[in-house]
Amino acid sequence: MTAPAGFDPRRLDVAAFARAAGAVQGQWPLSVMPRLLQDALAPAREEAAAAVAWSARGLSKPVAGGEPEIRLQLRARTSLQLCCQRCLQPVEVPLDVQPTMRFVRGEQQAEALDEQSDEDVLALTTALDLQQLIEDELILALPLVPRHEHCPRPLPMSAGQADAAAAQPPGHAFAALAALRRGGGPGGQGQPG
Repeated sequence: MTAPAGFDPRRLDVAAFARAAGAVQGQWPLSVMPRLLQDALAPAREEAAAAVAWSARGLSKPVAGGEPEIRLQLRARTSLQLCCQRCLQPVEVPLDVQPTMRFVRGEQQAEALDEQSDEDVLALTTALDLQQLIEDELILALPLVPRHEHCPRPLPMSAGQADAAAAQPPGHAFAALAALRRGGGPGGQGQPG
């Protein structure tokens, strides 16, 4: 991990970082992001080499007659093993997020602007935990229903086939008896009519 002197990514002073046009980058092991790993399969949890590559850059844009706009550009990449919801086999899910966040003074202003804006607006802080923020962004990028584009194994029965089988009318309870009566009784002889 590289960080300019005085900028700790676990306690980042966002305003100072933006004014300095600071940049930090590094890697964190997936094991330090337990909420992200909550739905991951065991191999992803145990894989020592699995990591999140990340970077952050601060921006300060002057505004005529007001405070400069403070922004933080993030990038984080990793890959997780999740369970395919179609075939129930492991599926590799790459995650790559690149959000830009705007920071304003106070929670009320952040809430008001966040509702009106397409970009994420957060309250300015002198101790932002980039690791936690990046974990949040990766969680938001997880697919709602993880699945392979083409499952590696054929499925035992697709949903459409199951629906078609369920739609078949059940046989009548006495249909077999009626067939015996029409086709003949024991010994191949028909019943007298």
